[in-house]
Amino acid sequence: MIDTWDPESAGVLRLPSGRLVRGRGLRRPRPAGPEPEFAAYLLGKRPEAVPWEARWVRWPDFWLPSDRDEFAEVMREAWRRSAGERVEVACGGGVGRTGTALACLAVLDGVPRERAVAYVREHYAPRAVETPWQRRLVLRFS
Repeated sequence: MIDTWDPESAGVLRLPSGRLVRGRGLRRPRPAGPEPEFAAYLLGKRPEAVPWEARWVRWPDFWLPSDRDEFAEVMREAWRRSAGERVEVACGGGVGRTGTALACLAVLDGVPRERAVAYVREHYAPRAVETPWQRRLVLRFS
């Protein structure tokens, strides 16, 4: 990977394969460094336009994605693109929805479903994946 995320930067999750994905909260300023090349925004309403390619998944705070098939499709695209592009996953606070999505990316990367939440909590944020139904989404993700 050339010109990728700094793996030591806050919010950057290294998946077992070595792929790097940045998670963040959109209510905070954008971190210093390069812009993403692709982003998945997990919000209850359409996000503001950005100069990079982005996909929006309608997902109200503390709940689940409105369309789980679309969510799975966006996560598969994010995982594929993270092999050679800077990928960002973000919600309002950067913890619940973002942590859930990062756990699903970990599943796609080979982490067993029952370990994915613990993996993200250890390597991204200790409070990631905030609700029981978000944990169930990860357990059922494929």
